[in-house]
Amino acid sequence: MENDVLLNGVRITTELPGPNAKKIMAEDEKYLATSTKSLPVVAYRGQGCYIEDVDDNVFLDFSSGISTTNIGYGNEYVISKVQEQLHKLWHFAGTDFYYSEQVEAAKALIGVSPGSHDKKVFYANSGAESNEASLKLARSYTKRPQFIGFIGGFHGRTMGALSFTASQPVHHEGFFPEMAGVTHIPFPDPYRNPFNIDGYEEPEDLTNAAIDYLEDYVFGKFLPSNDVAAILVEPIQGEGGYIVPPMDFHKKLMELAHDNEILYIMDEVQTGFGRTGYFFASEYFGVDPDIMSVAKSIASGIPMGASVVKSKYNFEKSGLHSNTFGGNLLASVSSRATIEEIKNKNMVENARKVGDYLNKRLHELQEKYDNIGDVRGLGLMQAIDFVKNRKTKAHFRGLRDKTIENAYKNGLILLGAGESAIRFIPPLIVNEKQIDEAIDILDNSIKKAL
Repeated sequence: MENDVLLNGVRITTELPGPNAKKIMAEDEKYLATSTKSLPVVAYRGQGCYIEDVDDNVFLDFSSGISTTNIGYGNEYVISKVQEQLHKLWHFAGTDFYYSEQVEAAKALIGVSPGSHDKKVFYANSGAESNEASLKLARSYTKRPQFIGFIGGFHGRTMGALSFTASQPVHHEGFFPEMAGVTHIPFPDPYRNPFNIDGYEEPEDLTNAAIDYLEDYVFGKFLPSNDVAAILVEPIQGEGGYIVPPMDFHKKLMELAHDNEILYIMDEVQTGFGRTGYFFASEYFGVDPDIMSVAKSIASGIPMGASVVKSKYNFEKSGLHSNTFGGNLLASVSSRATIEEIKNKNMVENARKVGDYLNKRLHELQEKYDNIGDVRGLGLMQAIDFVKNRKTKAHFRGLRDKTIENAYKNGLILLGAGESAIRFIPPLIVNEKQIDEAIDILDNSIKKAL
């Protein structure tokens, strides 16, 4: 990028948002349907961990396009592979016809997936679509109609995925009835445990409470386990607040599922591709899910999703599920190149190392500000949770939102999660100097917000 302007750090040159940004935002409001826009960042280009807007302001991006550009912006290797493919062929429906790029991308994806590599890939275009495919795979194989989801979970906004999403009421407003057959249970949150276990001594106590709730109250009272096709769960709850469950939770829950011939679907849409310091967070918890939904950083921003399914759970016949654009040529090439870059540049290891440093710096802020009730996360998937009082743990959403606004005005892009948390998800190439830069901005932003 000319003069390496984006590699020189945060550079705010105008009052935010600037005049060009305001013009585009006004046109956006006129021509685009309402979605989920929050910060008034009008992006123009990106390089590494930085985004430049249409008014020449440069931001340090700790959102990674919502955990989508894990390898950073402007990666030359991925660009070169996509450009090469672009000049040959950019679409030829891989669901109905054949091309090697889709096969090679599947081999690369299966090669970095947890556990056994006797798996197949079904391509989609997003995380929600991946979950839709995963749910259909489970119902097709088990011939069962019911599912288990989790309070606080997020799996997308299409009607099937929405039936599992339980992180904000607004997601459901006006859309009932949704897909029937989903029972939600509490997720074992170590900070705000939902089982009223006062002063539990070990994380395993929280795991056991969650398992007992499902086994004794759900299966034991009203939902026959032999009617349940699958459990859909995130390794770490994302939109729900970056909640990291006890380490033994997924292994015990998967054991319970398999004891009842229930499939285990892990939604790795936000946690995948090195984000947590493991290629997939399932590895941290020591499980090999029957079906794994992935998307976001799978192709570094080119729309793509996938269900990675153990071969024996494959659709039993042609036509049960399909689409037009899944595994598109450009997306397939980008996905394979993204996986290669993550491996060749040791980004998973960097996420673990620099993630530890980020966690340490966030804990330093927690010691400084009583309103930071909790610091949590794995690798470069970290969060702080704002509270009005550490004893009551009451959410302090106002302080969270004001802090994010202040950070934006000082050149740092952040996103909220849950009711009162800020998530920190920089590209996996981030270094300690950039972490320090972000922490300095965050510190001043909290101070101004109080």
